[in-house]
Amino acid sequence: MKLTGAAAARFISRPDPDKAGVLLFGGDPMRVAIKRQDLLARLLGPNAEDEMRLTRLPAADIRKDGALLSDAVKATGFFPGLRAVLVEDATDIATKQIEPALSDWQAGDATIVVAAGQLSTRSSLRKLFEGHAGAVCIGIYDDPPGQDEIAEMLRKSGIDDIAPQALRDLMTLSRELEPGDFRQTIEKLSLYSLSDQGPVTPGDVAAVAPMSPDAEIDDILTIVAEARSAEIGPMIQRLTAQGIQPVGLCIGATRHFKALYIAASDPGGISSGISRLRPPVYGPRRDRMMRQARSWGLRKLQSALELLIETDLKLRSAGQTAPAMAMVERALIRLAKMGER
Repeated sequence: MKLTGAAAARFISRPDPDKAGVLLFGGDPMRVAIKRQDLLARLLGPNAEDEMRLTRLPAADIRKDGALLSDAVKATGFFPGLRAVLVEDATDIATKQIEPALSDWQAGDATIVVAAGQLSTRSSLRKLFEGHAGAVCIGIYDDPPGQDEIAEMLRKSGIDDIAPQALRDLMTLSRELEPGDFRQTIEKLSLYSLSDQGPVTPGDVAAVAPMSPDAEIDDILTIVAEARSAEIGPMIQRLTAQGIQPVGLCIGATRHFKALYIAASDPGGISSGISRLRPPVYGPRRDRMMRQARSWGLRKLQSALELLIETDLKLRSAGQTAPAMAMVERALIRLAKMGER
């Protein structure tokens, strides 16, 4: 039996112990591993390995010994409870060893869980599980988790109360991060908000979200966009001491003002435009950028981008003799003055 979408998610969260076997396959090993881990935890409980109710068999081993899988499925455990045999790294080559174990399966035997990589529609392994009335075949694709799935991950991490905007920020973040990184972010969020009263906020999400490569120059970009020109000189000195290069600072400023321009020009409004930015923007930084986009407006943002592009071209010019960081500082001061008007 083949399961997809919501039906597959429901099965993984509440697996049927009467099924003989489950095949999980997909091109991303991390996604398959996470779903396999969730399935086994739900099926067997938290102490399965300690109680020897989970047997792990590499596919290479069952190919060498045709009876190995069948013997493991039929074996009697020392502890009460459901049992499972996990076949890892399976390919179509293992189909002829898995088929007899699946066909001979009876109530009380261990559930056969098979984890595989990408399998085509012509795969013999897929056809075996899809065509077996007592087995389930689930493809794990690169789709980001949905709201219900994220809510379940939060619940398992001990987070029961989350603000709607914080949940939306997490959904956006799930589309940008690898599955393992997103799970790690959820765990960090759980620890970060452990002793807090009230719901998890967008600021909490922003605090634990992975930092962008340009995070170290965010402060000066905020200063410029908020027209605080008197603070630019001291900040330039600090960034220079940290080894920030003029070209990198100019590129960062161009990227920031381009993001403001995209937000300000979005037909759905600034909030919609901010939501479309990649990488996504969270928490207090999102609020600041929305205020900046409203304050600048399209005309001034276009002028700002023209100034930054002109400065970038001068920095890269072979005949340029002026100190590069001084040129960038002058451009940023001009931008801040522009924002005051």
